[in-house]
Amino acid sequence: MQVHDPRTYRRIVLEGSLGLGEAYMDGWWDSPRLDQFFTTLLTGDIKSVADTRWPVLALTVKALLKNCQSQKRAFQVGEEHYDLGNDLYEAMLDSRMIYTCAYWKNAQTLDEAQEAKLDLVCRKVGLKPGMKVLDVGCGWGGFAQFAAERYGADVVGITISREQAELARRRCEGLPVEIRLEDYRDCRSQFDRVISLGMMEHVGQRNYRTYMQMIHDCLKPGGLALIQVCGSRCSNRTTDPWLDKYIFPNSMLPSANQIGKAIDGLLHMQDWHAFGRYYDRTLMAWHDNFEQAWGELSQKYSERFYRMWNYYLLLCAGIFRSGEAQLWQVVLSRGVLPDVYEAVR
Repeated sequence: MQVHDPRTYRRIVLEGSLGLGEAYMDGWWDSPRLDQFFTTLLTGDIKSVADTRWPVLALTVKALLKNCQSQKRAFQVGEEHYDLGNDLYEAMLDSRMIYTCAYWKNAQTLDEAQEAKLDLVCRKVGLKPGMKVLDVGCGWGGFAQFAAERYGADVVGITISREQAELARRRCEGLPVEIRLEDYRDCRSQFDRVISLGMMEHVGQRNYRTYMQMIHDCLKPGGLALIQVCGSRCSNRTTDPWLDKYIFPNSMLPSANQIGKAIDGLLHMQDWHAFGRYYDRTLMAWHDNFEQAWGELSQKYSERFYRMWNYYLLLCAGIFRSGEAQLWQVVLSRGVLPDVYEAVR
């Protein structure tokens, strides 16, 4: 950590992680390897030696008093994060624009790793031609397009981002894919399969049961669902204050315990697959793409945005590298399956 402004220390003492992040955005300090800086802090269990600051307490009280992920607030993260600009995400992501952890087991490039992940998802749920699939949090249509082209599925994708919906419709034109601008709580139809990649992080602990009830109700009896979600090793009510303010408003990572309680007596667990370290590599690939594209992106986005976005990507890389966050693919069924579920890797 290279401190340029001595006010940095007071800001961190008073505001914790929010002050640390805002001081970086203001150019008060730097680090030659932000990802490793955060890995070192988190591996050293900084949370156990640092007092809880007011931004964390404020978020906790807010979460106790109100439903921060209510239907009225559902579209906020779409407007503030996913609608930033398709040019930004096209430059940063792979060619299919998949904004979730890739599967690097036998892959060398980001494109290969994301395609491997999409194929893994389809194989885990036994996707077959003609099956009707609900893609909850469909992003820019990458999975819907892949499932329709490679597996012959009929897909309905829902998103709370207008920018995502418009581009997804263009990318999936001519395929049996319908893209809706819709909150997950408004979905009423039934499907053979339900897929949710990187969306449960926006649900919030008050709504986990509602989310799982939606999956149950949207699945036909005997149907399978796959949830890919970033998970926390501890149960929380809130997220990091800086991430909440600047990147993902009203988001939080569920714990294994919270997921278990949400499906209790409702859905059947068939498989739980963890590969959190792959998110570290995915985030570093996104960061490399962002850096390479900055010359062009800088015509539209400010220097402060550049520092904020670098901080976001490398902070998250450090979080996954340290094991503070994990990545899970969970396969669930509505009712008992007619045969033994064989786990796919």
